[in-house]
Amino acid sequence: MGTIKVENIKVYAYHGCLKEETKIGSDYRVDLEVKADLQTSAISDELNDTVDYVFLNSIIKEEMAIPSKLLETVAKRILDRIFSEDSMVKKATVWVSKINPPIGGDVESVTIKMTDRRKKQF
Repeated sequence: MGTIKVENIKVYAYHGCLKEETKIGSDYRVDLEVKADLQTSAISDELNDTVDYVFLNSIIKEEMAIPSKLLETVAKRILDRIFSEDSMVKKATVWVSKINPPIGGDVESVTIKMTDRRKKQF
């Protein structure tokens, strides 16, 4: 088993419960960690034998572009797509951070972390 991390993906998106958040948007940071068997690709040196981080980045950007009230909803959509579209991923963790959230204080960010693992196939 190995780990692939895609870190500090910067996205401008329109998530939030306040009307202003969905109109003016804000900055977000997304981090992703996936676990997969990387032994085959380490030997073959072929992209189709591994989890393509360009593909992972595109899932994140596409899902972040869909407005949601809650960051939890966005994180779950990202995880669901990763598992449905890449059978090599065994476990994934995503962090979705809203930078400078409008919560009435000097707060750098608020982060939602969600982890899921592939369900056993019978």
